[in-house]
Amino acid sequence: MNIRNNHGKFETRAIHAGQTSDPQNGAVMTPIYLTSTFEQDAPAVPRDGYEYSRTKNPTRLALEENVASMEGANWGLCFASGLSATNALLDSLLPGDHVVCGNDLYGGTHRIFRQVFERYGIRFSFVDTTDAKNVAAAMEPATKMVYLETPTNPLLRLSDIAAIAEISRKGKARLIVDNTFATPYLQNPMELGADVVLHSMTKYLGGHSDAVAGALVGNDEELFDSYAFFQNSCGGGLDAMSSFLIMRGTKTLALRMDRHCANAMKIAQMLEAHDAVDKVFYPGLASHPQHELAKRQMRDFGGMVAFEMKGGVEAGNTFASSTRFFTLAESLGGVESLVETPPSMTHAAIPAAERHAAGLADGLVRLSVGVEHVDDLIEDVQQALAKATSTVNAS
Repeated sequence: MNIRNNHGKFETRAIHAGQTSDPQNGAVMTPIYLTSTFEQDAPAVPRDGYEYSRTKNPTRLALEENVASMEGANWGLCFASGLSATNALLDSLLPGDHVVCGNDLYGGTHRIFRQVFERYGIRFSFVDTTDAKNVAAAMEPATKMVYLETPTNPLLRLSDIAAIAEISRKGKARLIVDNTFATPYLQNPMELGADVVLHSMTKYLGGHSDAVAGALVGNDEELFDSYAFFQNSCGGGLDAMSSFLIMRGTKTLALRMDRHCANAMKIAQMLEAHDAVDKVFYPGLASHPQHELAKRQMRDFGGMVAFEMKGGVEAGNTFASSTRFFTLAESLGGVESLVETPPSMTHAAIPAAERHAAGLADGLVRLSVGVEHVDDLIEDVQQALAKATSTVNAS
């Protein structure tokens, strides 16, 4: 696929790739093509390949070219959600196929693996991918896919993409990397050997908590044909309005990520020094087990921070219910700061025993650090910590 305006540095491509002014009136912004069908020039002769918006829509195509350019890929496909993109990946597998994946995944990903596709005869091995040897040990002749999140949701663990890419190639398996937390501004998995990159564009790429979307990007044209077939056949394509909203967000991705990263680092440092906090998970901290790896394969450390309080579940729940600027809500990556407790919210679909085995404690708190003034955010976290500590001590 030809990516229009695929020139310049990241910030320039994020604004211009996939977009040209309207040839009829010169409109700078890509129009929102709210049409289900397109006039054809003759029977079975669609104009520029457009016949039905489920199959191809000009607004979605512009976004697909945009996200592909940001990842340095040849093609992109945009879906109705991140899980819809994941579904297309799995639709390409057959009964008996095997997938090696991380044991610290987003709860919705775990759910679609275990509760949907296991019923169709797809097998999954959940391993600690922070050690590439675990991936190598789990590979089988039937392994068709290796699926990573790095950093992971919610424990911010990292996997060595280059090392696992080599293992995947030797095993003739495709390496899929969910790059949602890092974004293409901070990390480009395909440069490290990944075959396909997945995004929940609902998060940082959209950046304003007003649209749900997902994407797959890659270079292999056969994979494009396969995933595009399932996108069209199963009806998972992204609508034009959401495509426009996500494309508006990608234009400011670099600016927002710089602030997300700066704010998250300061909050992580404050939490690590606080007496009420037992453990902090943030790749930018020297105490993070994969800090050196993060420095090698990421340009900065992201806007997500997780931590465990002394006082466990009660303390974590009280903290999450006591913030002023951090809104108690699921999702992440918007300009506004969010707080949640993964075991009871985003990761509730994972059985408790599996969560605990993966190191996900019941009292874990996850912060999506926004772009507000960092002093206000720090003050908010400190007052919520004090309230949670007081509640636990009084009980």
